[in-house]
Amino acid sequence: MGAGKSTVGKILAEKLALPLVDIDTEIQSEHQISITEIFANLGEPAFRKLEHQMLTRALLQDAIISTGGGIILSGDNRMKLEAADFVVYLKTRPDTFLARLKGDTTRPLIQEKSRDDIIALCESRTKLYESVAHLILETDELTPEEIAAQIKQAFQTRKELL
Repeated sequence: MGAGKSTVGKILAEKLALPLVDIDTEIQSEHQISITEIFANLGEPAFRKLEHQMLTRALLQDAIISTGGGIILSGDNRMKLEAADFVVYLKTRPDTFLARLKGDTTRPLIQEKSRDDIIALCESRTKLYESVAHLILETDELTPEEIAAQIKQAFQTRKELL
């Protein structure tokens, strides 16, 4: 959350001339309902099921895939990500992502939560993110363009080695 996945994904997709599949955007477009409304009306389990289905479809494409922060909670999703060609974890310090999320009302899991609760939520996921990532990039001091450039370079190096 707040790491820049969607922003960096757009830039990277352009740099690599690949389509971008933003899981949250695709779910909203396909179901004509916002993520916030899905959580409010159908609940988190229903959203997680849609998220899993969209990830499964997205991984069949040659594309840049931007996932939501909670996709990692599912063991099935982690297995799919571990088997994917190249997974990047955009690691971001709590102060950075909290500043980026200030005033954001579109993220249901952080509404009405304290700063400490949000930090605990994100920190509880760190080991899961790291367990599936081929590349871990600390993003706090980098612009989205710099992040995308580093990912592109690492991706191309990995492709050459395989």
